[in-house]
Amino acid sequence: MKTIGININVSKDPDGSIMESVLNAIYEEDRNVNVKIFENSEGLENEATALLEALIVLGGDGTILGAARKIARYSVPILGINIGHLGFLTEVDSSEAREAIKKLLRQEFHTEERAMLSCSFESQGEVKNYNALNEVVISKGTLVKIIKYDVFVDNDFYGTFVSDGVLVSTATGSTAYNLSCGGPFVYPTMDAMILSPICPHSMNMRSMVLGNKVSIDVDLNKNSENVFLTLDGQEWMELDKVKKVRITASPDKCKLIRLDGSNYFKVLRKKITFRTKEGEGEEYENSETR
Repeated sequence: MKTIGININVSKDPDGSIMESVLNAIYEEDRNVNVKIFENSEGLENEATALLEALIVLGGDGTILGAARKIARYSVPILGINIGHLGFLTEVDSSEAREAIKKLLRQEFHTEERAMLSCSFESQGEVKNYNALNEVVISKGTLVKIIKYDVFVDNDFYGTFVSDGVLVSTATGSTAYNLSCGGPFVYPTMDAMILSPICPHSMNMRSMVLGNKVSIDVDLNKNSENVFLTLDGQEWMELDKVKKVRITASPDKCKLIRLDGSNYFKVLRKKITFRTKEGEGEEYENSETR
């Protein structure tokens, strides 16, 4: 591997010590590696990024989400090193960075494709398109009043969501906002979309798991209140005079680097399901089968 990028969340490395440590680990393994450095995902959307063989992301889940939306179109695999808080999407914590970099440069890894979402809407005569790795959220503004959203699946009327909003999640995003909305865990490599109401007025309104080949339309015609679109909890925009938002599977895939010995369920136990019960499940930590 001769050309790699490093994308760092600079707020988590104010003195540059983490970046210096990562660069030292790279050059100790191979002095001939060409390294391109990005800060806060700026410049990742440029076409030159397609020349990278891999991108090391230093940060937390938010840093990976931001990088993925920009780099997925180039099919560049991402190695996440957690220097943030939760780090569910990252492959290793910062204490394991040196060994992870060795495995990366020695090509001791495989890539895991994650489905992404594409959402589009027409505004002022222009069709706008956006991608998301975790979820697309359509929700009300700051007013307390709930809103009615007519939801269609493959142009068939599914129902009216009387709720704070509508959430469409990928399998990757099933452990994020979807989980807080009462949605299910979905194994991250599945090609699925999860449709959920946010704080519904009726207890009968539930999440639905759909295949990746369907289209989901959210009709906003009946709404007089301000409605907002949010991507991965990071980018947002007001849907002023927008009549409909369409959400489908994106043609782009996020490629995550998984090192030999990775265990999704170990990470799930540690960082999500038993996060408040430290140590639970440890008797299974070293088991390969059960």
